[in-house]
Amino acid sequence: MEVKRLAYRNTVEFQVSGEYALFSDPAMRIGGEKCTYHIPTYEAVKGILHSVFWKPAIVWIIDEIRVMNPIQTETVGIRPIGYGGGNDLAYYTYLKDVCYQVRAHFEWNENRPEFADDRNENKYHNMAKRMIRRGGRRDIFLGTRECQGYVEPCVFGEGDGFYDDMTGEVSYGFMYHGMTYADEAVLEEDKGKMTVRFFRPVMKKGGYISFCRPEECTEKRHIREMTVKTFGEHDFAGAGEFTEEVEE
Repeated sequence: MEVKRLAYRNTVEFQVSGEYALFSDPAMRIGGEKCTYHIPTYEAVKGILHSVFWKPAIVWIIDEIRVMNPIQTETVGIRPIGYGGGNDLAYYTYLKDVCYQVRAHFEWNENRPEFADDRNENKYHNMAKRMIRRGGRRDIFLGTRECQGYVEPCVFGEGDGFYDDMTGEVSYGFMYHGMTYADEAVLEEDKGKMTVRFFRPVMKKGGYISFCRPEECTEKRHIREMTVKTFGEHDFAGAGEFTEEVEE
């Protein structure tokens, strides 16, 4: 199976799966009814990687995913706590029995020059792969907290997928991509702001979906002014973490 993107030197590949997932536009959750997109958002996959491994010196870039299982939904009646107290009746539409292969890489966060001395690519790459083998540093959620996910290593593109024999491609139209926060802004126009991004994903034969980089999203909106979060010396453990461990 042909894969569009070439792997970067610090690429990581893993599979994430779960019984349910809920990937939706945050703006559509306010009314109480939640309905999932058919595919993960860039932000959701990035959040999974943050739960696996993250440091403020790096920025994860999601290159591509592969949808392994058939896309199917299930609607469930929920009684969430209302904003004014008590319980409401709502219907949530989840994805069911999901499984994705993910390919991503990290880059240095140029908005954090204070961590320039901590830029050890080989060390961080080994730490990230180690955390993938362990299933992540923190609990994995597939879009929302009630949807537990499970991470394991894989070779991206290997194995049989449900969409291997599909003909043509599927366009998902205008879709939420993610948020750009001040500490990860690349473009000058986005610095000092919180920015919401959108894109138009397409699933190709094999279930492959390539993500554009955050700064490549031309359809976006600045939400508000925002400052870069600061980390003190006691809030951050850099590449010296796990020094006693040896990469297998």
